[in-house]
Amino acid sequence: MRTTLTLDPDVARMLSDEAHRLRKPFKQVVNEALRRGLGPGRASPARRRRYRVRPHDATLRAGLDPGRLNALVDQLEAQTYVRRLGRRRRK
Repeated sequence: MRTTLTLDPDVARMLSDEAHRLRKPFKQVVNEALRRGLGPGRASPARRRRYRVRPHDATLRAGLDPGRLNALVDQLEAQTYVRRLGRRRRK
């Protein structure tokens, strides 16, 4: 069957590189890639092993108040800003 196919530039480059590397015609490389991608041996998303999150008990160090973490972030950002401002003035 003859058909026209528009490839993205990166896909066309990968196929051309593969054809050159294998010393096979471009048409043959495209057909083989499509067979591999669409064939019965491909892994379907349902068959993939599910990723499982394993939670752990995270405790804060003594002296850290979880209700004041935003204030800590603000303080660190302010210190960073002052440091950057001092560098600009020196230049």
